Amino acid sequence: MAPAAKPTTRQAAVVYNPTRVDLGRLRLAVAASERTAGWARTLWLETTAEDPGIGQAHSAVDQGVDLVIAAGGDGTMRAVAEAVRGLDVSIGLIPLGTGNLLARNLNLDVNSSKLEDAVRIAFTGEDRPIDVGVIVIEREGGDRSEHAFLVMAGLGLDAKMIANTRPALKRRVGWLAYVDAIARSLVDRDVLRVRYRLDDEEERAIRVHTIMVGNCGTMPGNVVLLPDAQIDDGVFDIVTLRPEGFGGWAVVWFKIFWENGVLRRSQVGRKIVSMQREVRTLRYLRGSSIIVRLDRPEEFELDGDEFGQVVAFSARVDPLAVRVRVPA
Repeated sequence: MAPAAKPTTRQAAVVYNPTRVDLGRLRLAVAASERTAGWARTLWLETTAEDPGIGQAHSAVDQGVDLVIAAGGDGTMRAVAEAVRGLDVSIGLIPLGTGNLLARNLNLDVNSSKLEDAVRIAFTGEDRPIDVGVIVIEREGGDRSEHAFLVMAGLGLDAKMIANTRPALKRRVGWLAYVDAIARSLVDRDVLRVRYRLDDEEERAIRVHTIMVGNCGTMPGNVVLLPDAQIDDGVFDIVTLRPEGFGGWAVVWFKIFWENGVLRRSQVGRKIVSMQREVRTLRYLRGSSIIVRLDRPEEFELDGDEFGQVVAFSARVDPLAVRVRVPA
């Protein structure tokens, strides 16, 4: 179904997660901004357990809106982006989730007390085009499905951490709940045997605990996992982890927290890092597409949401496929 013709007066739609939103406060903020900006009355579309926002965003586009505001966590934003990818519709972000990683990587304020500012930016900010990851996952038995992601796709320890995060603890302490999940995930010493092909290179075989394919690189707590990742550079930054024992994890944490978090912030530090020898424990790759096949089903996650077990996936970058509102 083709989108309806756009009205002379611009119009927005809010796709919101009811478990995250103070709806009364959000409605007041949106009404004030739409009135000041001279926009038509905003459409309101609530996500459900069955549909995290894709259908709602499609409905908004079909009604001819200029802007879809995603109010919720990274999962809501991922769903909206999947629906409007490649269309002449902008996305506004009201970050109300646990990680809010997309907003953090765009340097947007994730403090919930700034909700009114976030709404104002959605109506009056400027568009910033960003890349979208398009991924096809394959499950045991051969079933395949295509999805979009904005932040990161991962399997192994990363996905197990998401699966092991206790929902009640997550609601109570936010992203710190992942610390508890990491501690419980680390007892799993299983190694993945993986075959992968990056872009047009030859297929390679590796043994790892974790593979993460990133569209951007900053994690909760301002941890820089992928130091060279840019959200609009047309390539993925990929990290593989294979720590063995306490020494292996020490190397991982040293590289992530000291090299990525401290040394790379200065020119001298970056030169020091460039002289370091690559280690098997933590390796970085870059490319615009990757195909991965596993030797067994493994937990998988997209932008912090569980996606069950997969046996293979292929991912490619759709460059600058969505426009996100940022401060003018």
